Amino acid sequence: MSLGCLMVDIAGRSLLPDDRDVLEHPLVGGVILFTRNYDSPEQLAVLIAEIRALRRPPLLVAVDHEGGRVQRFRPGFTLIPSMRRLGHEYDADKAQGLFAAREMGWLLAAELRTTAIDLAFTPVVDLDYGVSSVIGDRALHRRATVVSELAGALIGGMREAGMAATAKHYPGHGAVALDSHVALPIDRREFADLNRDLYPYQRLIPNGLPSVMMAHVVFEQIDALPASLSRRWVHDILRVESDFRGAVFTDDLSMAGAAAFGGPVERCRLALAAGCDMLPLCNHRASVLAVLEGLTVRPEPVSALRLARLHGKSGIGPASLPELQTSLRWQSAHALAERLREARPDLTLDGGD
Repeated sequence: MSLGCLMVDIAGRSLLPDDRDVLEHPLVGGVILFTRNYDSPEQLAVLIAEIRALRRPPLLVAVDHEGGRVQRFRPGFTLIPSMRRLGHEYDADKAQGLFAAREMGWLLAAELRTTAIDLAFTPVVDLDYGVSSVIGDRALHRRATVVSELAGALIGGMREAGMAATAKHYPGHGAVALDSHVALPIDRREFADLNRDLYPYQRLIPNGLPSVMMAHVVFEQIDALPASLSRRWVHDILRVESDFRGAVFTDDLSMAGAAAFGGPVERCRLALAAGCDMLPLCNHRASVLAVLEGLTVRPEPVSALRLARLHGKSGIGPASLPELQTSLRWQSAHALAERLREARPDLTLDGGD
């Protein structure tokens, strides 16, 4: 059985019978975890082992673990500084900024891999235009060249730890004020004016970027549909014009930025027709059940291969978090994370659900 196209959430810190029923459905290919699913690294490792035992190949297990305001797992894990702090470090000393980005990428991925998490939805490569509160200090920098360099270093660190990265939110969420969690943002710029937003992707894609996450933003000069549901954006621009060969995720299809375009089944159909590989649908089990009942999908071997490549690499680094924490690199990176956080404190921490 290959991985399906749907990524879903679960209710708590262990699998319930209805969770198992959903995760065993052939349309499901992944699980995204939230703060409500976490108590300790030990509990998390047991939960992920339960999830991985359900299917062959195992389901992808992912988490939003960027650092700063968006870090789902906290007690027992290093608190990663906001990505903006890496931009400040770069401005003060370019070499040190790139080193810090690589080490933070390695640190967050190495800690997650000890629990068998496959994929972290990071880095944010939206530009910091100063207008989007939902992006804010999650952005690395205002300059596209700096974002591409820092993101490349962070992705390289994650790769060293055996984890694939996901650049988001394609083609860019930084220039709109509205939050796509609760509204439908509209960007009225011409395509030529999006060059800065697209630049980080143009630099990262030739270097083997594993995956991207699409934005629920309508770029009305290009398409009436949000980028996440737009074949013009996913197939024509990202796949063909930019020659992207990795996996494409939508942002959560339960968000308001997607909900304006039909029921859950219709949103999934639009996303698949656009060329997306995996569709997160979170925090609304009724929508998940509707999709499992109402969506018919023709198997796409190429899409399944893209997703299979996102599984975390085994045999890289220590097998447990306590063992990792005895390594000199972890101790150095952990101290660097503490210094970065203390030098310019993050905004109020928000771990999500």
